[in-house]
This record gives sequence, C-alpha cells and structure tokens, in this order.
Amino acid sequence: MEEKYMNIALKYAYKASKHADIPVGAVIVKNNRIISKASNEKYRYKDVTAHAEIVAIRKACKKLKTTYLNDCELYVTLEPCMMCTSAIVQSHINNVYYCIKSPKYGYLTKIEDKNIRYKQIYNEEYESLIKNFFKNKR
Repeated sequence: MEEKYMNIALKYAYKASKHADIPVGAVIVKNNRIISKASNEKYRYKDVTAHAEIVAIRKACKKLKTTYLNDCELYVTLEPCMMCTSAIVQSHINNVYYCIKSPKYGYLTKIEDKNIRYKQIYNEEYESLIKNFFKNKR
C-alpha cells in the first residue's frame, strides 16, 4: 500500500516540475482512502507557503472539516522542511513516509516528537527527477 500512495505523490511531483516548481508531491490518506493530493505550487502562485505538504494539509482539513488530521498518513516525495514539519505536528498527522532526505532543508528527521512516526521509502525514479531538475536549473 505504501508504494501505491508514494507513486501517486510521484505523479504530483512531476506535475510541479511542469510549472517550474521544485518537484514535490504529497498525498494524505486516512483509513486507506485518499483525502487529498497536492504538488508544490510555490512559484506557480508566488506563495512561499505553497509547499506540497501545506497544500495537501489545507485540502484535507477542508474536506474533513477539522484542523486535526488524527489517524492520517502523509506520503511526500521529499523530506519535509521546517515549515512543513511544523504543520504536520500541528495537524496531528501520525505517520509520514518520504522518498529521499533533503540534506539542506529537511527537518522531519531532526525533531523528537514521539507522536510522529516517519519512514523513508526510497524511490530511484524520484531521486533522478529531483537531481535532473536542479541540474537543469543551474
């Protein structure tokens, strides 16, 4: 199941790259049902808070009519940054799965919150996508 949802997040990462955004996709799942899907929209909408995780959290909260996403899982292609990690903590998401670490901005693996479990689900295709994205940017 984990790979199924991560593959959907990967499709949204590709979507972000088509808009010149950093290729990050996110999917929020509750009880094996997709609640929301999102891609990075930071540059597309000129909004520094429009990271895939934040957009997905906003959509999920709206859909579930709550500010708390208890019992939800987040699948995201890149390790969340400090802002996104804080939103994950505040929204009470229990499990986070990500493809690759973000050595420069990743923050999820640096926090010590016993309420959040995280797991890396390495994806070679995503690693290639993000490396090529930055290679072509430079």
